[in-house]
Amino acid sequence: MWTRFVSAALFPLQEKLKGHTSVAVRKQLEATQWWPTEQLQALQLERLRTLLTEAGARVPYYRELFARLRFDPAAVRHLADLQVLPLLDKAVIRAHTEALKHPQARGLSRFNTGGSSGEPLIFFIGKERVSHDVAAKWRATRWWGVDIGDPEIVVWGSPIELGSQDRVRALRDTLLRTELLPAFEMSESKLDGFVAAIRRRRPKMLFGYPSALSHIARHAEARGQRLDDLGIRVAFVTSERLYDEQRATIGRVFGCPVANGYGGRDAGFIAHECPEGGMHLTAEDLVVEIVDRDGHVLPAGQAGEVVVTHLATRDFPFIRYRTGDVAAIGTEPCACGRGLPVLQEIQGRTTDFVVAADGTVLHGLALVYILRDLPGVQQFKIVQESLQRTRILLVAGSAFTPQHHAQVVQQVRARLGPAVQVDIEPVSEIKPEASGKYRYIVSRVALPAKEPCHA
Repeated sequence: MWTRFVSAALFPLQEKLKGHTSVAVRKQLEATQWWPTEQLQALQLERLRTLLTEAGARVPYYRELFARLRFDPAAVRHLADLQVLPLLDKAVIRAHTEALKHPQARGLSRFNTGGSSGEPLIFFIGKERVSHDVAAKWRATRWWGVDIGDPEIVVWGSPIELGSQDRVRALRDTLLRTELLPAFEMSESKLDGFVAAIRRRRPKMLFGYPSALSHIARHAEARGQRLDDLGIRVAFVTSERLYDEQRATIGRVFGCPVANGYGGRDAGFIAHECPEGGMHLTAEDLVVEIVDRDGHVLPAGQAGEVVVTHLATRDFPFIRYRTGDVAAIGTEPCACGRGLPVLQEIQGRTTDFVVAADGTVLHGLALVYILRDLPGVQQFKIVQESLQRTRILLVAGSAFTPQHHAQVVQQVRARLGPAVQVDIEPVSEIKPEASGKYRYIVSRVALPAKEPCHA
């Protein structure tokens, strides 16, 4: 009864007051997901022309770019016509942030991300994009029999969410039956509290980082505490690559299937996993291309970099945006019957844990957020060599001052321990790992071993 009230009345009211169209978009998505490929592509093409026309007419960066290339959005007849435009990367966005804003955009929200190399990116999102992102996630959770208003535990670490826990947000979470657990600190006492909170809440869904949820699961298992008797329907994981061992641990301990979600604040919700195992692209909102090192589009089945054009970003267009992740578009439809194409071989970003000097386990993002938005920071990589020493490789400009240097050292020590040696090493570039992927957190410290409790 309460879930139906929240889903059908309370949440729609909230979205309407915010100026969001999430409810209408979700209903549309639940219809279009069953469309055949040709019909979905026609929808993409129509929305793509609308986005390109508006960007070319109103957005300064694209108005200049289209004029220089003599590109006419009205002449776009196929999705492949998009390929004449250059790829958009973080460097271009940083250099043209203001010129990428639609002059009539209102209510833009500022976001940032560390990026796969620890390279800060500041960008803006409008209400249209937020509405479509909320709707895409909402549709995906309903695939698993979970609706807004069902009890939910969110294990998260972004300061955007953690910093907004005021009274209004607390009331909203109470009404929507959502409980937020901070993923930064993973001490024994905190983990005990997390397990207790999950048992008390008896959530229908878990949502969070796969590394954090699997860490909680291992802790509960070591303590001899069951979490598979709570009726959890699904554990949704996102923001990091999901490893097979993590999927197995989460599923075993919580007694539920694990659904992967792929995307980010910059690129949007790119794909979600359905109960049949297909990682379905949000094709109604995104044109996804897979490109090789030279930027040439690859056919289905071949792995390359994921490039997205988000069709709900007229306020701050993301057109042919390079994600830095590697995947391939599947060659076979999903057994669920949805017409949405699928991704395979996803190699998303990874984030490690770090261990404080007193043995407290912290999510790696606790250190990332110290650096990613400081003036002058261009790239960084944090390497925890031991409990006593952490190195920070830093590519920084003149705006990064000695005061910022001292601030970083102080804040890292506040998290890892006052006696920890923090070495900031200026470098000219951050090189990728042998795999070709960048990692902005590397910990060489093993997580503390847990002894199982015996009754």
